[in-house]
This record gives sequence, C-alpha cells and structure tokens, in this order.
Amino acid sequence: MRKLTYYVASTIDGFIATEDGAVDFFPVGGDHGPAITAQYPETLPTKVREARGIDKRNASFDTVLMGRKTHDFGVRTGTSSPYAHLRQFVVSTTLPENPDPAVELIARDPLATVRELKREPGLGIWLCGGGELAQALLPEIDQIYLKLYPIVLGHGKPLFGVGTRLPDITRYRVITSRVFEDGVAFIKYSKIR
Repeated sequence: MRKLTYYVASTIDGFIATEDGAVDFFPVGGDHGPAITAQYPETLPTKVREARGIDKRNASFDTVLMGRKTHDFGVRTGTSSPYAHLRQFVVSTTLPENPDPAVELIARDPLATVRELKREPGLGIWLCGGGELAQALLPEIDQIYLKLYPIVLGHGKPLFGVGTRLPDITRYRVITSRVFEDGVAFIKYSKIR
C-alpha cells in the first residue's frame, strides 16, 4: 500500500507560512537544499526543475495533494499546474471546477480519496500543504518529512491548521534525521501503529 507523506518546511515554532501565506522568510541556499533536492527531485515545481536542468525520474512520489491556498500560491507565480511531472490533486470546496486540465479537483471527502489513492499501485503520495489539509488528513498521514528551519516566526499558518481540535493524539517516531551546516534539520517521522 502506498504511503501519504506530509513533506513540508517549518519554523522551529511550528509555522509553515506567514498569516498571508508568504514563505519567502525561509532562506534559500545553504547546504541543505542540494542534498534534499538530490533525494527528492520531484518536490521541486516543474518550472524550477526545468530551469535547473533537473530531469531525474520521480524517486519517492508520483502523486501530489495540495489545498486550494497552496495551489493558489502556484497560480500567483504563473502556473495552474505547478507539478506537471506528478499526478496533481487540489482539495477545495470553493473551486467551481478543475483549475487546470492536468489537475484533479477533490471537492469533498479528501480522506476517502486518499484511501483510494493508497490502494493504487505506484510511488508515494506527497501532501504538499497546507496545514488545514494536513489536519483533515492526519488519520492517513503515514510519514512526516520536516525541513525544520532555525527560525522563530511568532505567528502564521501552523503545521496542522488552527481552530478545529485534532481528533486524538497521533504518535510518530524519528526514522532518520540530519542537521546541515546551515542549521536546517531534516527529520523523517513514521507513524507508530
């Protein structure tokens, strides 16, 4: 069965974006980027892959799930199909139709859709964001790959959304971790069953 992996960048106080959705406070450069990109080339947007001349096959994921706000970030940067090298899904109850022919819309019950996707053959499923979608899909998140930046933001969009209380305590264990010279820690967690 395929696994759902929440692969995301976060501050040490647990925020994945500012309150208005900006992520430009995460530093670009350093030694963590090339090392992680070499391992997970499919997590770069298609335009970035093309600009960098990256043509590696998908190593870990062949499917990506995004919330509407995460997808809107791509639209603001000029593309409605940000991960054309992956099968793309946008979860939204407010979009009237698919935002792009290459993107599939999940208008209701994302948990049921994820359970169906997990039964299909293929590589893993990447939950790209955001925090509210991660909160809704928590029962099906098998792994969390966290790029932990040595930044305290103070406020913003949390890893698992706000408002609704998480259903139960969900426990994970560290399966690997690496701290880079630039201070970024890359920690992989696996759900304890």
